Amino acid sequence: MNNALTKKGNKKGFNIFGYDKWSIFQYFIVYSFLGYIIETLYGLFTKGVIESRQSMLYGPFCCIYGLGAVCLLCIPEKAKKNNWTLFIAGFIIGSVVEYIISWIGECIFHIKWWDYSNLPLNINGRICILYSIFWGFLTIGLNQIINPTVDKIINKIPIKILHILTTILIIFISIDFFITGFALKMFSTRVIYNYNLEVQGEEEYYEKYLNMYQNNEGLRNFVDKYFSDEKMLKTFPNVKFTLKDGSILWIKDVLTDIQPYYIKVF
Repeated sequence: MNNALTKKGNKKGFNIFGYDKWSIFQYFIVYSFLGYIIETLYGLFTKGVIESRQSMLYGPFCCIYGLGAVCLLCIPEKAKKNNWTLFIAGFIIGSVVEYIISWIGECIFHIKWWDYSNLPLNINGRICILYSIFWGFLTIGLNQIINPTVDKIINKIPIKILHILTTILIIFISIDFFITGFALKMFSTRVIYNYNLEVQGEEEYYEKYLNMYQNNEGLRNFVDKYFSDEKMLKTFPNVKFTLKDGSILWIKDVLTDIQPYYIKVF
């Protein structure tokens, strides 16, 4: 049994528009990794540096690509009947996913992953017309060109080995996600406190984590060692705060003594 058969033939259990849970997990992993590669190359060609573009602390994954790809693949067959319907579905779904991920970053982690405020026709700086159009074209290429090739590669792996690898990686990514969430909360709280920043957000949130950081010496030593400013900035070089006056502050402009990239190429 392979992915192509699994998608169309498995009618039992968890299933979304013909894709079973194994296919969904595998696509998430593959496209999260490919997203990491794409983002790294984008940073190299636009900024001349090799910097971290991963979305979590340890794994080489950019999970918005994985989540976005799964959502752009798991769409009704009617939407796949021609390029126009594929484009419209991708335009809408990609924009919604990008907005939700950005909102989660601001409301849960209290940082901004990206900001489109300087681009035309944007909504709260989270999505804009330019990238929404990109999502539309990507959906066409993903469904008609890229994913059939990915399926061929996946289907060459024996099914038992594939399930074991998928399970291990999903567990790893899940653990990495929770560690990253805690690390980002402690990091943002530490930077806000040390540099006396006035940022938007719930003051009770920062007070809670600040009390944890200040009053627990063991926790403070652990956080400072494993989630140091250098470690966090090099892993997330493009994170930002929204200040109370509405302006955007890049954390790398606060931690000026830390080089936020690994290699400067040009």
